[in-house]
Amino acid sequence: MKPAGLFDLTGRVAIVTGALGLLGREHCRTLAAAGAHVVVADLQEEACRDFAQELGGGSIGIGMDVTQPDDLRRACQRILQHFGRIDILVNNAALNDMVEDPLAAPELSRVESYPLDLWRRVLEVNVTGVFLCCQVFGSVMAQQRSGSIINIASTYGLVAPDQRLYRRPDGQQTFYKSPVYPTSKGAVLALTRFLAAYWGECGVRVNAITPGGVENNQEPWFVQAYAERTPLRRMAQPTDFRGALLFLASDASAYVTGANIVVDGGWTIW
Repeated sequence: MKPAGLFDLTGRVAIVTGALGLLGREHCRTLAAAGAHVVVADLQEEACRDFAQELGGGSIGIGMDVTQPDDLRRACQRILQHFGRIDILVNNAALNDMVEDPLAAPELSRVESYPLDLWRRVLEVNVTGVFLCCQVFGSVMAQQRSGSIINIASTYGLVAPDQRLYRRPDGQQTFYKSPVYPTSKGAVLALTRFLAAYWGECGVRVNAITPGGVENNQEPWFVQAYAERTPLRRMAQPTDFRGALLFLASDASAYVTGANIVVDGGWTIW
């Protein structure tokens, strides 16, 4: 096989959860450009269908909630009826408290006062949602004796947040990275290793991508602070994860499972 052919996904069926988000859309574009039929999966079915039409290549849009097993089973039936198989699953759906769009007020994001209902909600989406998608769609792959599952983790699954990064130039701490997001992404990495071992003999590969922080309309002081803490001196762009995604989705990584590809500009080496 020619080197370029190793990355060819022509005819394969790829599900992307959280597909309407900043990175989700880029994941979909990457897979579609490589020839895959992409299942655009997110909460709003009409918007998923619109984006699938934009992608072309036989892509379809399906509305589903990753925390609802019945939703996932119905989606699985529709996908199998339409395509007859499932080859790739990208578990991208997640809740994340971000400096540009925080989920909680500054005081509520502190460990001492973090709301239990928010803790449970984030774990439900970020951990239980990944588990349920793997359970429903991964089981189909195991029966097929082939497939690639790619879980999207985070640098905060590897290292603790440096809360000083979120301190404004005037010294005010208006945002704290909460305890639940790092906890959830650490769990995703553990689940990735578990499933890689569990389904290895079935020909199902399970790997993770750990992205660094993505530039997305944050205030200039934050972008600068993040860049200064990164060896490559910049935040990530949504397109920076294309190579890792395509590698793990394709035959180029045929002997890779249980791995975590860190794409963070060197953030976690310091």
